[in-house]
Amino acid sequence: MTIDSNIVIAYLAGEESIVKQLSLWKEEGRLLFLSTIAEAEVLGFPDFTSEERKRTARFMAEQFVSMICDRAIAYRAGVLRGTINIKLPDALIAATALVTGTPLVTRNVKDFKNVSGLGIVSL
Repeated sequence: MTIDSNIVIAYLAGEESIVKQLSLWKEEGRLLFLSTIAEAEVLGFPDFTSEERKRTARFMAEQFVSMICDRAIAYRAGVLRGTINIKLPDALIAATALVTGTPLVTRNVKDFKNVSGLGIVSL
C-alpha cells in the first residue's frame, strides 16, 4: 500500500477509521510505503512546533517504508505530468504506487482518477 499524505494527516489527527485501518494493515504485515514527497508535505505543516515536527518525522520513520524518488519514480512521474493534468507532488506519489505495484490509499481520488493502471483505495 502506498499512503498519501492526507491519510497520514488524518491518522495524526486521530481519525478513528484511519487509525483502525492502518493498524489492521500493520498487524497483517502489509508494507506501507510513503513517498518522500508525501513526507515533506506532512512535515511542511506550518503550525507544527519544532518538537511536533520531530515527533512526526520519527512516527513516519517507524511506521512506513520511505520511498525515495529515484530515477524510475522520477521517470514515471514525468510521463504522468506529460500526458495528464496532474500536479508534480501527486505525480510523484502516484508514480511511487505504480513502481511499487501497490494501490494508493488516499482521500483525494479526484487527483488520481486519470492515472492509468493505478489502483486506488479511498478511505
